[in-house]
Order: sequence, then structure tokens, then C-alpha cells
Amino acid sequence: MSGQFEATIEINRPVEAVFDYLADGRNDPQFSPRVLKIERVPDAPTTVGTVFRSTVKDAGMKTAREFRITVLEAPVRIRWAEVSKNSVTASEGGYDLEPMASGGTRVRIFNVLEGHGLGKLLVGLALAAARKDAASFGARIKAAAEAAIQPR
Repeated sequence: MSGQFEATIEINRPVEAVFDYLADGRNDPQFSPRVLKIERVPDAPTTVGTVFRSTVKDAGMKTAREFRITVLEAPVRIRWAEVSKNSVTASEGGYDLEPMASGGTRVRIFNVLEGHGLGKLLVGLALAAARKDAASFGARIKAAAEAAIQPR
């Protein structure tokens, strides 16, 4: 079983700045409390093939995660795929960014969750929790990006 969750938000910052902020996965702990630590490999600007290695806490358990950037089209599209072997993974995820007439940016985030092994029994619960939190997750991204990016 697999399924998708998504959220759409409007960030009151220019699309180029929002893209740069989101493309640097090291910013994820600013809006995702489950991310305990994260590093970019190699430690250079994000490109297709860059891997972000993280330690996350889900349902009280710490797991190691690795996501590889698969598409990077500045300033409108970022895609990733989880390459770590966990019971529930994000086989695909991404951000779609759209400049708004106001000078802000509309952002859609999504993740496709897949279960592996025992995770096939757990993915439905993970997906339900992610969908329930999607609007709040989007709001956390908006708040973090607006705090980190200076207005023009």
C-alpha cells in the first residue's frame, strides 16, 4: 500500500529566496520537529544527486533517513526520493513553487509514502497521521521560511 499527502501554502517571500531556502534540506529542523539532525552530502550547494542524511524521531523511535535530490529546477521544482531502507519511506516527494503577483510564493509540498515488509501494515497509520498534520506542517514551513528569509 502507498499513498500521498500534500499541503499548499503561501509564503510572503520571493520565489527565488523560498526555493533556495527549501533546496537546503539542512533547514528542515526549523519546521519539522521530527528531524533531530541533518547533514548534506557532499557539503556543497544542493544539486541533483545531493543526499541529505538525517536522524528523525517517529512514534518515539529514532531512525536514520537518506533522501536524494532527483530534480532541481530553480526556482520552481524540487524532487527527492528516500534511499534509506526503513519500514515506511517517502518514495517520492517534492516542492512545487509558483511566484504570486503579490511578490510571494505559493508552495505545494507532497510525499508519497510506501510500506516495506512490516511497514506495509504501518503505512496506513503513517499516512493518516501525515494527512492530519499536513495543514500544520505547511504552516510551520511558512513560519520558518518567513522568519529565515528577510523581506525585500
